[in-house]
Amino acid sequence: MNNEYIRWMSHKLKDNDLTKELKIMKSNNNLIEDAFYTQLEFGTGGLRGIIGAGINRMNIYTVRKATFGYLATLKNNSKVAIAYDSRIKSLTFAKEAATVLANCGMKVYLFNKVSPTPLLSYAVRHLKCDGGIVITASHNPSNYNGYKVYDSKGCQINPDKAEQIYHNMQKTDIFYEVNDELSFEECLERKLITYIDDDITISYVNTVCSEAFYSGQRELKVVYTPLNGSGMECVSLALEKRGFKKINFVKEQSYPDGNFTTCPYPNPEVKEALELGIRDLKETDSDILIATDPDCDRAGMTLKDGDNIRILNGNETGMLLLDYICNMRTQKGLMPKDPIVIKTIVTTELAKNICKDYGIKIIEVLTGFKYIGEQINMFEEKGEKDSFIFGFEESCGYLSGTYVRDKDAVNASVLICDMADYYKDKGISVLKRLEQLYKKYGYLLTYLGNYTYNGIDGQKKMEKIMNSLRSGKIYFKDYLKEDGNLKADVLKFDISDMGIAIVRPSGTEPKIKIYYSTQGYDMIEAENNMKKLVKYMERLIN
Repeated sequence: MNNEYIRWMSHKLKDNDLTKELKIMKSNNNLIEDAFYTQLEFGTGGLRGIIGAGINRMNIYTVRKATFGYLATLKNNSKVAIAYDSRIKSLTFAKEAATVLANCGMKVYLFNKVSPTPLLSYAVRHLKCDGGIVITASHNPSNYNGYKVYDSKGCQINPDKAEQIYHNMQKTDIFYEVNDELSFEECLERKLITYIDDDITISYVNTVCSEAFYSGQRELKVVYTPLNGSGMECVSLALEKRGFKKINFVKEQSYPDGNFTTCPYPNPEVKEALELGIRDLKETDSDILIATDPDCDRAGMTLKDGDNIRILNGNETGMLLLDYICNMRTQKGLMPKDPIVIKTIVTTELAKNICKDYGIKIIEVLTGFKYIGEQINMFEEKGEKDSFIFGFEESCGYLSGTYVRDKDAVNASVLICDMADYYKDKGISVLKRLEQLYKKYGYLLTYLGNYTYNGIDGQKKMEKIMNSLRSGKIYFKDYLKEDGNLKADVLKFDISDMGIAIVRPSGTEPKIKIYYSTQGYDMIEAENNMKKLVKYMERLIN
């Protein structure tokens, strides 16, 4: 039997749920092996895994170990802000992290309710903290949770800092505790931990609203769902402040619920998660549905066109917002001298054409919004942060300001509604504008293929596939051979007459992701090319 499992069984655990789970495992070696064969890795996205007992699971002990690892990178008397979303045990994990830091001499600011990830990024900067932690698993299924770390700029940590934390974790026993440890309540009484009040939330919402451009008739009818996550308060406050009055909230998904009973995979890109929102979109005869993920950093847009419903993908929403922001800034004389847009390498190439039309420089970075945040930091250090006008990634992540260093679904929700209201006042639909963009720049179709490899052998299988692709004779660009900011385990295939496929292992899930992109004279040709490209690449990886 696994030695680490035996050690856990002999230890008096603080969480009774873990004790119960360990007893259930006793008669199933496969469960024991999966929970204990390796420990969760700490990367630039922090920890992410299934909630439960074991070193390969998210629980109070892996959270404590990660916090001790993080602690070793902080100076004495550092200040840290902590937020958490609606997921199962998020509050428990947030309190555990806060208690560890407070007992080790750090000043901790803790949100007193579920809060969006971008609000944490804002709070780090607003409170002049040395870093931040957010307990979230983003859009993963309900049995997941996670732990992300932010630097003093409110940006997700870079690979070097992540490696340093992981190295420190290796030297920390899973059951290590500080001598004479104070409880969470005692830390509160001694003001080692302080709750963050609502003033920061109001300041954040006001700042988000200051990024908007258009105030029209406000006849737009909106349906909004936070998918049982953390977005309800901030998004509703922001839309109300912007003058939108015809808002319908999806009742079953309006309140925090880590079980996500009506949307088991709470991702605004997934149709199944939007079923109740689409129901309300039809029943209320509204114009638009906006959905945000559990930690409210991703926003999805769904439109009603007569009797038809159209779920836009992240690239389409990003194209529309980019075009709208450029248009508004040009109209209002708000375009900076040297405007800059940032996108990830897997995000639509049509963004380059739009930027070229407006005379805007576009920068490409690796997949992950932290790399967009890093670029904003560099602009700020050079005194050029006002040059940044928009950043986006294909997975529904958008940001139009520099007040945070991460994607922001509250910001995106405001921009989407303002944009839709602008086109409604002009007598055209958002879909009509999208069609105009396609006609002008070409019909480009994108699709994300997720290929899952679970369990003990999954990681080995993924490595084997990537090695196999690298040893093939098909032309590809290998980003492992790139220098500087674009070096990563990513392959880009340019398949003639079909399109582009970018392949990378996920940093947060046991998946290989393939980002497909095809173009055509019309959407039918683009779709035909997509079918051929997907079939071709799936044959390669299988």
